[in-house]
Amino acid sequence: MRLLLSTALALTLPLAAFAAGDETAPPKKPKCESGFVYDKKTKSCISENGHTLDVDTLYQEVRSLSYDGRYADAQVLLAQMPADDDRTLTYLGFTHRKMGNTDAAMTYYARALARNPGNILARSYMGQGLVEDGNISAALEQLRQIRSHDGKGTWAEASLRTAIATGRTFNW
Repeated sequence: MRLLLSTALALTLPLAAFAAGDETAPPKKPKCESGFVYDKKTKSCISENGHTLDVDTLYQEVRSLSYDGRYADAQVLLAQMPADDDRTLTYLGFTHRKMGNTDAAMTYYARALARNPGNILARSYMGQGLVEDGNISAALEQLRQIRSHDGKGTWAEASLRTAIATGRTFNW
């Protein structure tokens, strides 16, 4: 029965969810060594401390570092971002989960969702962690919540649906 459900979910995965939007495709690999971040204005690597990069640029760097498996470096940047921002909490959850700190990850995801229940990325990452832990029913609940927060057809929905159907989670 699970195989049938998984196959049905995989076959209904909307390709459009991967075709558009900021988080649909893997980020580019970081251009800088550990301890540095890329500054598009100067087109050079600058120290991760003492920079003047805006928060949105730092989030993109966190995403790139995470995709490259550099979770500790990503956490250094996250420590410089607004601590109560639901995006910061989401990425802290993501990096902790990828580093094997599942309890900390779930705590960060819960805090992100307490601040913003409509944070579908936090729900997707939390759901993927639940899939990794074998808790498919809780992951399905996160999928339902994503849809109820206007997330149908988004990367967040598609990636969680793929994780539920295949067991494969994402690194971005």
